[in-house]
Amino acid sequence: MKDLLLITPPFTQLNTPYPATAYIKGFLNTKNISSYQIDLGIEVILNLFSKNGIQKIFDKEIDIETVSENSQRIFALRNEYSKTIDQVISFLQGKTPTLARQICSMNFLPEASRFNQLDDMEFAFGNMGLQDKAKHLATLYLEDLSDYIVENVDSDFGFSRYAERLGKSANSFDDLYSKLSDNQTFIDNFTLKILQEKLELTQPKLVCFSVPFPGNLYAGFRCAKFIKENYPHIKIAMGGGFPNTELREVKDKRVFEFFDFITLDDGEVPLELLYENICHPEQSEEPQYKRTFLIENKEVTYKNNSKRHDYKQSEIGTPDYTDLQLDKYISVIEIANPMHSLWSDGRWNKLTMAHGCYWGKCTFCDISLDYIKIYEPISAKILVDRMEELIQTTGETGFHFVDEAAPPALMREVALEILRRNLVVTWWTNIRFEKSFTRDLCFLLKLSGCVAVSGGLEVASDRLLKLIDKGISVEQVAQVTRNFTESGIMIHAYLMYGYPTQTIQETVDSLEMVRQLFEMGILQSGFWHQFAMTAHSPVGLTPEELGVTPNKQETLI
Repeated sequence: MKDLLLITPPFTQLNTPYPATAYIKGFLNTKNISSYQIDLGIEVILNLFSKNGIQKIFDKEIDIETVSENSQRIFALRNEYSKTIDQVISFLQGKTPTLARQICSMNFLPEASRFNQLDDMEFAFGNMGLQDKAKHLATLYLEDLSDYIVENVDSDFGFSRYAERLGKSANSFDDLYSKLSDNQTFIDNFTLKILQEKLELTQPKLVCFSVPFPGNLYAGFRCAKFIKENYPHIKIAMGGGFPNTELREVKDKRVFEFFDFITLDDGEVPLELLYENICHPEQSEEPQYKRTFLIENKEVTYKNNSKRHDYKQSEIGTPDYTDLQLDKYISVIEIANPMHSLWSDGRWNKLTMAHGCYWGKCTFCDISLDYIKIYEPISAKILVDRMEELIQTTGETGFHFVDEAAPPALMREVALEILRRNLVVTWWTNIRFEKSFTRDLCFLLKLSGCVAVSGGLEVASDRLLKLIDKGISVEQVAQVTRNFTESGIMIHAYLMYGYPTQTIQETVDSLEMVRQLFEMGILQSGFWHQFAMTAHSPVGLTPEELGVTPNKQETLI
């Protein structure tokens, strides 16, 4: 039996656990509160993409005459998929590396439309990149199967998200509520079977769902509904990135047919108080809450009556990955780009150098929210202590520091501490393109094991960078990226288009600037996305300053 069951609902990443539950479990350990954590996403994927799961997919009736030519091809090759799926998954888990030679022979895997866009394999992987080439081919194989599932079995399926459209807008609960009223989907059947097994195993008093993205929301609600119907004595809470940004003014009472509590921002104190209220109600005459929504007197009520302060970063403990099936995550390579593959290839221990953002001025960012606004770095000694502890408990020496923006001075101290202890680690993180990243600092970071950084260039235009209050210039970015590249550290740039007042010419100029950075070899990867105005950013709070008139809708959920 466990007091708390921590769940990440389907789906997030295939290659490594989303770290929220590991962070919370590490904190709960410091309070001697028993907990168990599961990543439902990877467990559902492994059940679905198995010989038995594939058989169930192909057993679903389809009208072979009306489906796409691609689906007809996959269905015709169904025996080949059933024959190879377990071996492919084992290979992507790193258990059978010798299979790479068969995969690369190009006559082992059944092929459908994803293979039509095959990159120039020689150019992308060279003569020696056998394992990476095989991972890429195996990824295309899985994506073909995913295309078949979306067309013929469950249109909401996606490897790193599920029914994302239902969570993208929090203006109304109607669509999501309607979907939850329908029968369980094909994917739900896999999800709820595993959930039931875990509930029987742990018999928790409180189940806590971490919902980081819109693509986790539906599955979180579906699981909560199952618990309410079958285990009504268990209390259910939701926290994480999605409620922190989208449910800060939740009003719809129907939400609480599924969840007893919704907590906001840092979860340590809110969950500690929920634990005390549920497991030790005799200790307090009046229940204490921290940043928590619940139903009181038949109305949605926000309770923040506890005077308990949030914990310092030095007090929350080391993330604990116990219970998660670390050896079963699968590495995929969707795009033949060594920098881009870091997000999907390899198992990374996730840590944070600093809570919040030390800059905290960018006008497109949710800088009014505590997770960005409250900046608190951790000492290099504590951070490297945690790295060593995670190496001992997980056996992994790869680290992804998931900061809003890692501070250059702290990165320097961490690098020196790693070198002082003679640790051999591989790490990467997110940065701002600060002038502080000199050639000497970049070289030091490389020596300590840094292999890559990602950072927001946003718009390659000095006028817009000033308007965004980014605190950098295009010339500065070019110099910093050169410093990193010459030190042997890869760089990924986040870019946006459509920022208010941006002209077509400025957009074209930005494209050209980025093209030149690639041409010069000082940028290895980039991703463009359309500007989206968020309610808690300076642009969203005062849109009139940029001449923007937002089309506001009343938030009902």
